[in-house]
This record gives sequence, C-alpha cells and structure tokens, in this order.
Amino acid sequence: MNPHFDYLQHVTRRHFLHKAGQFSLGAIALQALAEGKSPTASDNPLTARPAPNPAKVKRVIYLHMSGGPPHLDLFDYKPELVKRDGQDAPDQFVKGKTFAFTSGTPKLMGTPRTFKQYGKGGIWMSDAIPNFHGIADEMCVIKSMYTDQFNHAPAELLLYTGSPRQSRPSMGSWVTYGLGSENENLPGFVVLISSGVQPSGGQSCWGTGFIPSVFQGVQCRSKGDPVLYVGDPPGMDRALRRKTLDALRDLNQEQAGQLGHPETATRIAQYELAFRMQASVPEVMDISRESKATLEDYGAVPGESSFANNCLLGRRLLEEGVRFVQLFDWGWDFHGTNGNEDIRSGLTEKMKRTDKPVAALIRDLKQRGLLDDTLIVWGGEFGRTPFREGRTSGSAVLGRDHFPDAFSLFLAGGGVKGGFTYGETDELGFSVTADKVHIHDLQATILHLLGIDHEHLTYRFQGRDFRLTDVHGKVVKGILT
Repeated sequence: MNPHFDYLQHVTRRHFLHKAGQFSLGAIALQALAEGKSPTASDNPLTARPAPNPAKVKRVIYLHMSGGPPHLDLFDYKPELVKRDGQDAPDQFVKGKTFAFTSGTPKLMGTPRTFKQYGKGGIWMSDAIPNFHGIADEMCVIKSMYTDQFNHAPAELLLYTGSPRQSRPSMGSWVTYGLGSENENLPGFVVLISSGVQPSGGQSCWGTGFIPSVFQGVQCRSKGDPVLYVGDPPGMDRALRRKTLDALRDLNQEQAGQLGHPETATRIAQYELAFRMQASVPEVMDISRESKATLEDYGAVPGESSFANNCLLGRRLLEEGVRFVQLFDWGWDFHGTNGNEDIRSGLTEKMKRTDKPVAALIRDLKQRGLLDDTLIVWGGEFGRTPFREGRTSGSAVLGRDHFPDAFSLFLAGGGVKGGFTYGETDELGFSVTADKVHIHDLQATILHLLGIDHEHLTYRFQGRDFRLTDVHGKVVKGILT
C-alpha cells in the first residue's frame, strides 16, 4: 500500500502535532514514500500462511447459542440449590448487584432436570441433552467461565471482538488475518444463522472493524441462494462477468497506484473471490449430495433452513478448507416469559433441535479424521441465574435471568482434553471458586491452539497496536493435552 496514505490513516492527533513541530509535512511524506511499496493485483490477502507457533488445530467451528443457555440445567449440577429451592437468595450474593430483569431479594431455584454422570470422566449432564451423553468422552466442559457484561449485545461483542462496543475486529477475522484461507475458491470465514434471527451483537460479531474488510465473515444461507447477490444478473453469462471484472480490476489497479488505499486491494481480492465462489459455493452448500444415513444422523433436510442443516454445512465447509465457521442459533434466552422459555418443556424442545446435530457433527468429524485438527466450541455469551427471574417469579413458567459471574461451555477436538471438566462454582452456583476462565482467556486459548500467540497477533490503528484480547487474557493450560 502507499505508505504515505497509511501514515495519514493511522496517525494520532498527538503524534501529528509532535511531528509537525519538528519536520515539515513534505519531509514526512518523502520519508514514507522512500520506505514502502504499493499494492499489486497479485497480492492476495487470503493466501494461506503457516502458523507462527506449533498448532494443534487448523480450523475452528464455533457454535453459539445466542441468548445464554441455562447452564445450571445442563452441566453444572447443584444438589444444595435443589434442596434450597424457593428460599430467599443470600444477601452476600445479590446485594448491590445489578441484574437485567430482577431486583429485590429473588427466590432460589434448583434445577427441575435430572442429572447423571457420563463417560469415563464422569461429566455431569442433565436429561435435557441426551445426545451429548454419548459424546461425553470427546467433551471438555469448562464450568468456570465468567464475563464482564450482563446484556446480550455487549456480551456477544466482548466474546467475539474483545470489546463490548462496536468497531473492533471479530475473532474469525483475526484468525483469517493471521492465517489466511486454505481454499482460494471459498472465504476463509463463513457465518451461518438459524432460528431466523440475527445475534444481538449484529454483524459486528463477524465484522472486521478497522482491519481490511476482506477478512470479514461471509454470511451464507442453507435455504435459497447460498450467498445473496453472488449470482450473475439476468442477461450476464460467465464470460461477460469475467470481462466486466477484468475492466474493474484495471480501474482499481490504477486507483491503487495513485492513492494506495488498502481497501482498493481488498476490493480487487473480493471481486475475484466472488467470481470463484459462483462455481464453488453452490456445490459445497448442497447437502443433498450427502448420504441418507448422514442426513438422518444430523436430522438435516435438504432445502430447509435449520440448525441441523447448518451443522452439516459447517462440516462440509471445514472439509473444504474454510478456516473459521461460526454458527449462530437464536432462542436461548430462558427468562420464562412464555412456554418456549421454560427450563422444563421449552429447554427440552430446544435441545431436541440442537444437541442431535452437534453430537452428529463431532462423530462425523471423528469418522473422517478431521476431529484431531478441528476445534469445536459450544456455548453462549453468559449464563443464567441460580434464582427465578424477577418478572416471572409468580408464573407457572420457570425461567432464569442473565448471569455473567459464572457459566459453562464446552470444547471438543484437537488439543483439548476429552471427558474432562475444568473449574468449579460454589454450592449454589453464584460464583467461580476454582480455575476462573474469563472471555479473554478463552480467546487466548483458541488462538493458541491455532498456533498464534494472542499477544503477538496485532494490528496498528490510530497509533497503537490492537489485539483480540485487548490487554488481557492468558492461555488456559489446564484443559490442553
């Protein structure tokens, strides 16, 4: 890129005033021009790059249950909470704290679910997740997660961008920025959404913030055209499309030579990728090519839009070299305001549509020899309270409020211990008592497994080096093999 333009884009006001007092602007420009080079059309920012450190995995599929799954009804069994069901929550846990929809002194709520231990590691799981029982030996359950945010949008942004506010690059964008893509005909980062609703954090959950937009997630669909607007308009055939793109490339090259704007090189790369995707994406996204047994195992139906279809599509994308796949499923906000949010029947129905395809995905990856170098992450942006949600405390429907102080998620695949539980919470589930894992620690660990030091993957913007983990984070070594 043109270094003079790059200098102007990243300079801070303080830096500008300091430099302006010592040198002329012309001298600054001359020095910058002497040190850099301009982009060319051959530069492909998505070219695969080797991991800087030994890597345990090559790819990641992040399964996000948007809304915050009720971990106390899934993984974190609290017999003492069950015994004290209906009692006032102890003051030391709630006094002075702010909750999304609860005030005063709430009533403790023990789980109505039945828990047992599964697998060689004896992982506690409830009857709400029967298909997870069979993959217990592949699961690494972290029961000591915590976050800084108790509302959905900022919590999701913190999880995926390292900041509760918009404008930062997302995790998948950081990964593709650092490692590129293994398939030049597909995006390095793909996003799939089920249950018909975007995550509360919006497209920033897969956006690029201030790094080049070529690294952003490409949202695909399991029903209809896989990618909106990627097809040719009526009257334009493949040859004419190629001729049009060649003309656009020439114009963009001319502009890049004059201005050196980094987004010009991005635009060239994106047009070329879109052209290649027209041929490759429809084939990859066609799950009707799968066997009847595979479709039944996932519960997938070709032509439909569902979480099951997206899990199967996720496996197909990983198999074809996509580096980071992100699945969002809406409907995990179990406040108890209606039957769908009841931690009894509502949770049972929600898990029927989700734990089967997740279990199938893990078995499928293992059978294909891909599990050892793939990381699967399942979880939400925070957990749910050990007490009844305030608005619905008198209802026949059982629900829990948002809870950032302690929650559970699980990982599976390369580099993490299978059949393993990490961390503990107190006997009522209010706070982490052992092996705390912050959101930034999870981010650092995911990057570590990909062979990236989270402190070294940086991008300079407005005078400072930014990274996914901000100025925090440590690798959770206790879960690593």
